[in-house]
Amino acid sequence: MRIVIQRVASAKVASGNNSSSIGHGILLLVGLEKGDTPDTTAWCANKIAGLRIFGDEGGKMNISISEVGGEILAVSQFTLVGDISKGRRPGFDSAMLPDEANSLFEVFVSQLKAHQIPVKTGFFQKHMLVELANDGPVTFVLDRK
Repeated sequence: MRIVIQRVASAKVASGNNSSSIGHGILLLVGLEKGDTPDTTAWCANKIAGLRIFGDEGGKMNISISEVGGEILAVSQFTLVGDISKGRRPGFDSAMLPDEANSLFEVFVSQLKAHQIPVKTGFFQKHMLVELANDGPVTFVLDRK
């Protein structure tokens, strides 16, 4: 599982006439790999819920998403687990199959919501446009093999 974590002032994802947006919070781009399980997603959800990536009064990263009353926008993005080390075309052999990935992504979203954090999502297996105002900029990559 690979997740790009971006602290945002706002973020929006749109697909056709559908859209989902948040204000202050975190945008998650989530790539699921073969072998990922609900235990993998639980570990990641717990890590994200507790990350202290928001500034305190002194500007030091010392406050978590729930402490600032922020929201999460989670977007499934299988290209995060693509392999570009060989040739010129990405390989997706390690990406989880779509039906399994969709189910596990929903488990991950539920695990985030269990932390009492408002979570919105993108649109699985749809072409999406993602807009964000990266706050900082602050961006981290979480890899959980």
